[in-house]
Amino acid sequence: MFLSLLAITANVTPLLIVVVVLVLLILGIVAANIKIVPQSKAYVIEKLGAYSATWQTGLHVKIPVFERVAKIVSLKEQVVDFKPQPVITKDNVTMQIDTVVFYQITDPKLYTYGVEHPLSAIENLTATTLRNIIGELELDHTLTSRDTINAKIRGILDEATDPWGIKVNRVELKNILPPREIQDAMEKQMKAERERREAILRAEGDKESKILVAQGQKEAKILAAQADKEAAILQADAVREQKIREADGEAQAILAIQRAEAESIRLINEANPSQAVIALRSLESLEKVADGNATKLIIPSEIQSVAGLAASVKELVKE
Repeated sequence: MFLSLLAITANVTPLLIVVVVLVLLILGIVAANIKIVPQSKAYVIEKLGAYSATWQTGLHVKIPVFERVAKIVSLKEQVVDFKPQPVITKDNVTMQIDTVVFYQITDPKLYTYGVEHPLSAIENLTATTLRNIIGELELDHTLTSRDTINAKIRGILDEATDPWGIKVNRVELKNILPPREIQDAMEKQMKAERERREAILRAEGDKESKILVAQGQKEAKILAAQADKEAAILQADAVREQKIREADGEAQAILAIQRAEAESIRLINEANPSQAVIALRSLESLEKVADGNATKLIIPSEIQSVAGLAASVKELVKE
Protein backbone atom coordinates (compact mmCIF):
# COMPACT_ATOMS: atom_id res chain seq x y z
CA MET A 1 0.00 0.00 0.00
CA PHE A 2 2.74 2.40 0.94
CA LEU A 3 4.68 1.51 -2.16
CA SER A 4 1.63 2.19 -4.30
CA LEU A 5 1.26 5.65 -2.86
CA LEU A 6 4.91 6.37 -3.53
CA ALA A 7 4.48 5.27 -7.12
CA ILE A 8 1.43 7.52 -7.61
CA THR A 9 3.23 10.46 -6.02
CA ALA A 10 6.23 9.93 -8.27
CA ASN A 11 3.97 9.98 -11.30
CA VAL A 12 2.02 13.08 -10.16
CA THR A 13 5.02 15.26 -9.32
CA PRO A 14 6.40 15.58 -12.90
CA LEU A 15 2.88 16.23 -14.17
CA LEU A 16 2.35 18.99 -11.65
CA ILE A 17 5.62 20.55 -12.55
CA VAL A 18 4.70 20.53 -16.21
CA VAL A 19 1.34 22.12 -15.45
CA VAL A 20 2.92 24.84 -13.32
CA VAL A 21 5.48 25.55 -16.00
CA LEU A 22 2.79 25.76 -18.65
CA VAL A 23 0.71 28.11 -16.50
CA LEU A 24 3.69 30.31 -15.84
CA LEU A 25 4.58 30.30 -19.50
CA ILE A 26 1.05 31.29 -20.48
CA LEU A 27 1.00 34.06 -17.87
CA GLY A 28 4.36 35.32 -19.12
CA ILE A 29 3.16 35.34 -22.70
CA VAL A 30 -0.04 37.15 -21.78
CA ALA A 31 1.88 39.68 -19.66
CA ALA A 32 4.35 40.25 -22.46
CA ASN A 33 1.55 40.98 -24.89
CA ILE A 34 -0.30 43.44 -22.65
CA LYS A 35 0.82 46.92 -23.63
CA ILE A 36 0.08 50.23 -21.90
CA VAL A 37 0.66 53.16 -24.23
CA PRO A 38 1.72 56.28 -22.23
CA GLN A 39 0.69 59.84 -22.89
CA SER A 40 2.26 61.56 -25.95
CA LYS A 41 3.26 58.17 -27.40
CA ALA A 42 1.87 56.07 -30.25
CA TYR A 43 2.57 52.41 -31.11
CA VAL A 44 2.56 51.30 -34.74
CA ILE A 45 1.37 47.64 -34.89
CA GLU A 46 2.09 45.19 -37.68
CA LYS A 47 0.19 41.93 -38.20
CA LEU A 48 2.01 39.27 -40.17
CA GLY A 49 4.40 41.94 -41.49
CA ALA A 50 1.72 44.42 -42.66
CA TYR A 51 0.50 47.56 -40.98
CA SER A 52 -2.42 46.75 -38.70
CA ALA A 53 -3.19 49.64 -36.37
CA THR A 54 -1.87 52.62 -34.43
CA TRP A 55 -2.34 52.36 -30.69
CA GLN A 56 -2.99 55.57 -28.80
CA THR A 57 -2.84 56.20 -25.05
CA GLY A 58 -4.35 53.34 -23.00
CA LEU A 59 -4.33 49.54 -22.44
CA HIS A 60 -3.90 47.23 -25.43
CA VAL A 61 -3.40 43.48 -25.95
CA LYS A 62 -1.24 42.14 -28.74
CA ILE A 63 -1.80 38.80 -30.37
CA PRO A 64 1.32 36.74 -29.75
CA VAL A 65 3.37 35.71 -32.76
CA PHE A 66 0.97 37.28 -35.24
CA GLU A 67 1.35 40.91 -34.14
CA ARG A 68 4.34 43.03 -33.21
CA VAL A 69 5.13 46.63 -32.27
CA ALA A 70 6.85 47.97 -35.38
CA LYS A 71 7.68 51.42 -34.00
CA ILE A 72 7.13 53.55 -30.91
CA VAL A 73 6.59 57.15 -31.96
CA SER A 74 6.83 60.26 -29.76
CA LEU A 75 4.13 62.84 -30.45
CA LYS A 76 5.94 65.66 -28.61
CA GLU A 77 7.47 68.61 -30.43
CA GLN A 78 11.11 67.85 -31.06
CA VAL A 79 14.14 70.02 -31.77
CA VAL A 80 17.08 69.13 -33.96
CA ASP A 81 20.18 71.30 -34.39
CA PHE A 82 21.87 70.77 -37.72
CA LYS A 83 25.57 71.45 -38.18
CA PRO A 84 26.69 74.56 -40.13
CA GLN A 85 26.25 74.44 -43.88
CA PRO A 86 28.39 76.38 -46.38
CA VAL A 87 26.25 78.63 -48.57
CA ILE A 88 27.10 81.19 -51.24
CA THR A 89 25.25 84.48 -51.55
CA LYS A 90 24.25 86.21 -54.74
CA ASP A 91 27.36 88.42 -54.55
CA ASN A 92 29.66 85.36 -54.21
CA VAL A 93 30.29 85.48 -50.46
CA THR A 94 30.66 82.09 -48.76
CA MET A 95 29.11 81.86 -45.30
CA GLN A 96 28.54 79.18 -42.71
CA ILE A 97 24.92 78.93 -41.49
CA ASP A 98 23.55 76.44 -38.98
CA THR A 99 19.83 75.91 -38.50
CA VAL A 100 17.51 74.69 -35.77
CA VAL A 101 14.32 72.89 -36.78
CA PHE A 102 11.29 72.41 -34.52
CA TYR A 103 9.05 69.59 -35.75
CA GLN A 104 6.27 67.30 -34.54
CA ILE A 105 5.05 63.89 -35.75
CA THR A 106 1.37 64.12 -36.66
CA ASP A 107 0.88 60.73 -38.39
CA PRO A 108 2.81 57.80 -36.85
CA LYS A 109 1.96 55.51 -39.79
CA LEU A 110 3.36 57.90 -42.42
CA TYR A 111 6.35 58.61 -40.19
CA THR A 112 7.07 54.86 -39.92
CA TYR A 113 6.62 53.96 -43.57
CA GLY A 114 7.04 57.29 -45.37
CA VAL A 115 10.82 57.73 -45.51
CA GLU A 116 13.92 55.97 -44.29
CA HIS A 117 15.87 57.98 -41.70
CA PRO A 118 13.48 60.98 -41.48
CA LEU A 119 15.95 63.25 -39.62
CA SER A 120 18.63 62.75 -42.22
CA ALA A 121 16.09 63.52 -44.92
CA ILE A 122 15.02 66.72 -43.11
CA GLU A 123 18.66 67.79 -42.68
CA ASN A 124 19.47 67.33 -46.36
CA LEU A 125 16.27 69.08 -47.41
CA THR A 126 17.04 71.97 -45.05
CA ALA A 127 20.55 72.38 -46.44
CA THR A 128 19.31 72.33 -50.04
CA THR A 129 16.53 74.81 -49.33
CA LEU A 130 18.90 77.10 -47.44
CA ARG A 131 21.35 77.17 -50.34
CA ASN A 132 18.59 77.97 -52.84
CA ILE A 133 17.21 80.84 -50.74
CA ILE A 134 20.59 82.37 -49.81
CA GLY A 135 21.76 82.09 -53.42
CA GLU A 136 19.09 84.63 -54.38
CA LEU A 137 20.12 87.17 -51.71
CA GLU A 138 23.11 89.45 -51.32
CA LEU A 139 25.20 89.52 -48.15
CA ASP A 140 23.61 92.62 -46.59
CA HIS A 141 20.11 91.35 -47.34
CA THR A 142 20.96 87.97 -45.86
CA LEU A 143 22.14 89.48 -42.60
CA THR A 144 19.02 91.62 -42.23
CA SER A 145 16.37 89.14 -43.42
CA ARG A 146 16.47 86.31 -40.89
CA ASP A 147 12.71 86.30 -40.34
CA THR A 148 12.01 86.17 -44.08
CA ILE A 149 14.51 83.33 -44.60
CA ASN A 150 13.10 81.40 -41.62
CA ALA A 151 9.55 81.70 -42.96
CA LYS A 152 10.55 80.55 -46.44
CA ILE A 153 12.48 77.51 -45.19
CA ARG A 154 9.66 76.53 -42.81
CA GLY A 155 7.06 76.71 -45.58
CA ILE A 156 9.13 74.57 -47.96
CA LEU A 157 10.03 71.99 -45.28
CA ASP A 158 6.47 71.75 -43.97
CA GLU A 159 5.14 71.05 -47.44
CA ALA A 160 7.88 68.53 -48.23
CA THR A 161 7.58 66.61 -44.93
CA ASP A 162 3.79 66.39 -44.96
CA PRO A 163 3.84 62.99 -46.78
CA TRP A 164 6.18 61.73 -44.03
CA GLY A 165 3.68 62.50 -41.25
CA ILE A 166 5.87 65.37 -39.97
CA LYS A 167 4.85 68.98 -39.38
CA VAL A 168 7.62 71.58 -39.26
CA ASN A 169 6.52 74.23 -36.75
CA ARG A 170 9.49 76.57 -36.88
CA VAL A 171 12.93 77.03 -38.42
CA GLU A 172 15.57 79.34 -36.99
CA LEU A 173 18.92 80.43 -38.40
CA LYS A 174 21.11 79.96 -35.36
CA ASN A 175 24.35 81.53 -36.60
CA ILE A 176 25.40 83.33 -39.77
CA LEU A 177 29.17 83.43 -40.03
CA PRO A 178 30.65 85.37 -42.97
CA PRO A 179 34.40 85.19 -43.77
CA ARG A 180 36.84 86.79 -41.29
CA GLU A 181 37.74 89.72 -43.56
CA ILE A 182 34.08 90.54 -44.06
CA GLN A 183 33.53 90.31 -40.29
CA ASP A 184 36.39 92.78 -39.74
CA ALA A 185 34.94 95.14 -42.35
CA MET A 186 31.51 94.85 -40.74
CA GLU A 187 32.95 95.59 -37.32
CA LYS A 188 34.70 98.69 -38.69
CA GLN A 189 31.48 99.76 -40.39
CA MET A 190 29.49 99.27 -37.20
CA LYS A 191 32.12 101.23 -35.25
CA ALA A 192 31.94 104.06 -37.75
CA GLU A 193 28.14 103.95 -37.57
CA ARG A 194 28.23 104.13 -33.77
CA GLU A 195 30.62 107.09 -33.92
CA ARG A 196 28.37 108.80 -36.48
CA ARG A 197 25.30 108.29 -34.29
CA GLU A 198 27.23 109.54 -31.29
CA ALA A 199 28.25 112.67 -33.20
CA ILE A 200 24.63 113.18 -34.30
CA LEU A 201 23.38 112.78 -30.74
CA ARG A 202 26.03 115.18 -29.48
CA ALA A 203 25.11 117.74 -32.16
CA GLU A 204 21.43 117.33 -31.36
CA GLY A 205 22.23 117.81 -27.68
CA ASP A 206 24.15 121.01 -28.42
CA LYS A 207 21.31 122.19 -30.65
CA GLU A 208 18.71 121.51 -27.99
CA SER A 209 20.88 123.25 -25.40
CA LYS A 210 21.18 126.33 -27.61
CA ILE A 211 17.47 126.25 -28.28
CA LEU A 212 16.78 126.09 -24.58
CA VAL A 213 19.13 129.00 -23.91
CA ALA A 214 17.53 131.03 -26.71
CA GLN A 215 14.07 130.21 -25.41
CA GLY A 216 15.17 131.24 -21.93
CA GLN A 217 16.50 134.54 -23.22
CA LYS A 218 13.36 135.07 -25.29
CA GLU A 219 11.13 134.39 -22.31
CA ALA A 220 13.26 136.71 -20.16
CA LYS A 221 12.89 139.50 -22.76
CA ILE A 222 9.17 138.83 -22.98
CA LEU A 223 8.86 138.99 -19.22
CA ALA A 224 10.91 142.22 -19.13
CA ALA A 225 8.77 143.73 -21.90
CA GLN A 226 5.63 142.68 -20.09
CA ALA A 227 6.98 144.25 -16.89
CA ASP A 228 7.79 147.49 -18.73
CA LYS A 229 4.37 147.43 -20.35
CA GLU A 230 2.64 146.87 -17.04
CA ALA A 231 4.76 149.63 -15.44
CA ALA A 232 3.85 152.04 -18.27
CA ILE A 233 0.19 151.07 -17.92
CA LEU A 234 0.34 151.66 -14.19
CA GLN A 235 2.08 155.01 -14.70
CA ALA A 236 -0.47 156.01 -17.34
CA ASP A 237 -3.26 154.94 -15.02
CA ALA A 238 -1.69 157.03 -12.25
CA VAL A 239 -1.40 160.07 -14.55
CA ARG A 240 -4.94 159.57 -15.79
CA GLU A 241 -6.18 159.22 -12.23
CA GLN A 242 -4.31 162.39 -11.22
CA LYS A 243 -5.77 164.34 -14.17
CA ILE A 244 -9.21 162.99 -13.39
CA ARG A 245 -8.82 164.11 -9.82
CA GLU A 246 -7.48 167.53 -10.92
CA ALA A 247 -10.37 167.89 -13.37
CA ASP A 248 -12.78 166.86 -10.66
CA GLY A 249 -11.18 169.47 -8.36
CA GLU A 250 -11.39 172.17 -11.02
CA ALA A 251 -14.95 171.18 -11.81
CA GLN A 252 -15.85 171.33 -8.16
CA ALA A 253 -14.08 174.70 -7.83
CA ILE A 254 -15.91 176.07 -10.87
CA LEU A 255 -19.12 174.65 -9.52
CA ALA A 256 -18.42 176.32 -6.16
CA ILE A 257 -17.69 179.67 -7.88
CA GLN A 258 -20.80 179.36 -9.98
CA ARG A 259 -22.79 178.51 -6.92
CA ALA A 260 -21.27 181.51 -5.12
CA GLU A 261 -22.09 183.77 -8.08
CA ALA A 262 -25.56 182.32 -8.27
CA GLU A 263 -25.95 182.93 -4.55
CA SER A 264 -24.65 186.49 -4.97
CA ILE A 265 -27.06 187.13 -7.81
CA ARG A 266 -29.84 185.65 -5.74
CA LEU A 267 -28.97 187.94 -2.84
CA ILE A 268 -28.76 190.94 -5.14
CA ASN A 269 -32.10 190.08 -6.62
CA GLU A 270 -33.57 189.71 -3.20
CA ALA A 271 -32.06 193.07 -2.08
CA ASN A 272 -33.55 194.77 -5.21
CA PRO A 273 -30.72 197.37 -5.54
CA SER A 274 -31.39 200.80 -7.00
CA GLN A 275 -29.94 202.14 -10.19
CA ALA A 276 -27.45 204.16 -8.18
CA VAL A 277 -26.03 201.11 -6.49
CA ILE A 278 -25.74 199.36 -9.80
CA ALA A 279 -23.93 202.33 -11.26
CA LEU A 280 -21.56 202.41 -8.31
CA ARG A 281 -20.78 198.75 -8.76
CA SER A 282 -20.14 199.43 -12.40
CA LEU A 283 -17.66 202.14 -11.52
CA GLU A 284 -15.87 199.77 -9.16
CA SER A 285 -15.63 197.19 -11.88
CA LEU A 286 -14.41 199.79 -14.31
CA GLU A 287 -11.77 200.82 -11.83
CA LYS A 288 -10.50 197.26 -11.56
CA VAL A 289 -10.41 196.94 -15.32
CA ALA A 290 -8.52 200.21 -15.63
CA ASP A 291 -5.88 199.01 -13.19
CA GLY A 292 -4.94 196.23 -15.62
CA ASN A 293 -2.52 196.20 -18.52
CA ALA A 294 -5.15 196.72 -21.20
CA THR A 295 -4.54 199.72 -23.51
CA LYS A 296 -8.13 199.98 -24.69
CA LEU A 297 -11.25 200.10 -22.53
CA ILE A 298 -14.82 199.71 -23.62
CA ILE A 299 -17.13 201.69 -21.33
CA PRO A 300 -20.70 200.55 -21.12
CA SER A 301 -23.27 202.86 -22.48
CA GLU A 302 -24.90 203.17 -19.08
CA ILE A 303 -21.88 204.99 -17.64
CA GLN A 304 -20.74 206.95 -20.68
CA SER A 305 -22.51 210.04 -19.61
CA VAL A 306 -20.43 211.82 -17.01
CA ALA A 307 -23.39 213.90 -15.99
CA GLY A 308 -25.50 210.85 -15.49
CA LEU A 309 -22.70 209.29 -13.52
CA ALA A 310 -22.30 212.36 -11.27
CA ALA A 311 -26.00 212.52 -10.60
CA SER A 312 -26.05 208.89 -9.71
CA VAL A 313 -23.17 209.38 -7.29
CA LYS A 314 -24.86 212.36 -5.73
CA GLU A 315 -28.06 210.46 -5.14
CA LEU A 316 -26.07 207.61 -3.71
CA VAL A 317 -24.30 209.96 -1.26
CA LYS A 318 -27.59 211.37 -0.14
CA GLU A 319 -28.94 208.02 0.66
